[in-house]
Amino acid sequence: MKSLNYYRRFFATLFGFVLFGVVGVLFKIVLLPYTLKSTKNDIPRQMQARRLIGGVWKWFVGYLVWSGVLSVRFNGLEKLGRPGQLVLANHPSLLDVVLLIGHVPQMNCIVKKDLLKNPSMKSQILATGYIPNDESLEMMEEVDAVFKSGQSMLIFPEGTRTGWDGEIKLHRGAVSIGLRSAEVITPVCIKMNPPNFKKGQPWYKIPPRTIHYEITVGDDIHPQDWLAENPLPIAARRLNAYLQDYFTRETI
Repeated sequence: MKSLNYYRRFFATLFGFVLFGVVGVLFKIVLLPYTLKSTKNDIPRQMQARRLIGGVWKWFVGYLVWSGVLSVRFNGLEKLGRPGQLVLANHPSLLDVVLLIGHVPQMNCIVKKDLLKNPSMKSQILATGYIPNDESLEMMEEVDAVFKSGQSMLIFPEGTRTGWDGEIKLHRGAVSIGLRSAEVITPVCIKMNPPNFKKGQPWYKIPPRTIHYEITVGDDIHPQDWLAENPLPIAARRLNAYLQDYFTRETI
């Protein structure tokens, strides 16, 4: 029975990777109304595209749950997607953004610039108004405009997926963005057991049992409380250390 379960999950994982890639490429056709004419600064059209993509990603997660590849439990999901909210999440696996955006599609997101070279992702990024991370002054202005327009934003402050050692290292830039522009900062802790879908990991290296995700929304952090007694650079350093300790503690 264990062997049968393993091969069932193996082929379900294979089909999941193929499905995500193929649908992503075909989705370019569906998104043509949003990419032939730029959605930049057109928030209503961006929101339409996000709901469309979020629905597909939620369906994809449903397939992975149905097929036994993973299970997932959300705690406090209703607290996400508020105007001016910066959501900071740790990044243990490839599927983290799919899990979160699939259930809270209205969030904007900072994504890796290299994803614009990915044929299955480029149209989705352009249609939704997601912001490629090039660390430029223009990017910071775009982020500030996102919050001023009443949107929420998702950032993975590690910048890349957590390694196999589980050590979480946050880049201070995400915290600085929150202190400078957001109304509220909300941490989201993503735990998975056993670890899988790591950077550089072949798709066929699946774990011996179903992966379980537990995604928990933490308490709000108010930027003004951290800026009341310290200038931005010091407040950012201290909040970054606090969050790094928080994610480390909550994922043990």
